[in-house]
Amino acid sequence: MNDEINYKNNPLHGVGLKQMLVELVGHYGFDILFAYLNINCFKTNPGIDASVKFLKKTTWAREKVEVFYLYQFKNLPKASSTQFALPPRDRIIPAHQAPGEPAVLSLEDADRLREKREKQATEHGKGPRSRQGNNGRHSGTGHSRNTTPSTTSSTTSSTTPDSRKIDPWAKARDKFE
Repeated sequence: MNDEINYKNNPLHGVGLKQMLVELVGHYGFDILFAYLNINCFKTNPGIDASVKFLKKTTWAREKVEVFYLYQFKNLPKASSTQFALPPRDRIIPAHQAPGEPAVLSLEDADRLREKREKQATEHGKGPRSRQGNNGRHSGTGHSRNTTPSTTSSTTSSTTPDSRKIDPWAKARDKFE
């Protein structure tokens, strides 16, 4: 196998993570990166060195930044299904494709994109809104994470029918008392 041929058409070959971030931040800024990628290292105390440190430790975030670099900043056409299955650093682009001008991005477009993704996720039952309610496994138990401390303390000593709606362990306590 000839490694030279494989890396010749790899757009990330020779591009370090720090260099990639410097280019992205120089062109878009941390606000746009956070709006599109939703990675907290771009919002909370943003800095190149801190972001590099986080991204080196976190594979999913690094791959998300690399995909953004390839398809938004380098404006490459979307990867084929076989290339899409590979991590961004292992993808090879066809020889006839060349990087283009960086995409023009705005915070308003990022908001619209986020809303679109949330809508699609809720339609497929995977979004944040579908996780807030019961997820089918605990239906009818009154299971809730939003119990107040006063409600919790009153239900630990009492096993009235009303407390069973709030405390899912009330039935188990009846057996041991």
